[in-house]
Amino acid sequence: MSSQLIDFFVSDKIIALKLGDERELSISLKHLRKSCPCAYCNGETDVFGNIYKGQNLILKDASFKILKISLIGDYAIRFFWKDGHSGGIYTFDFLETLSEY
Repeated sequence: MSSQLIDFFVSDKIIALKLGDERELSISLKHLRKSCPCAYCNGETDVFGNIYKGQNLILKDASFKILKISLIGDYAIRFFWKDGHSGGIYTFDFLETLSEY
């Protein structure tokens, strides 16, 4: 299901999102970052089923702080973290699976 981001709020521990289809999501920043869908963090699979993944990152306090966000069309958000990571594109449907409320 695709939607639009209407509003959001970021605190020290959570991000709250309101989507145009009346979904309201609340996700802890630690859970959000640890669920990063980028190829480096989550891996990617080749045609033979081999999974390639970057080295395990040591996540520090800056790893869980959002510097800025960028919308990707009407279907996703890209987060820019204070530790320099920004590879993940989080679809609204994926964010809903991470939502704690």
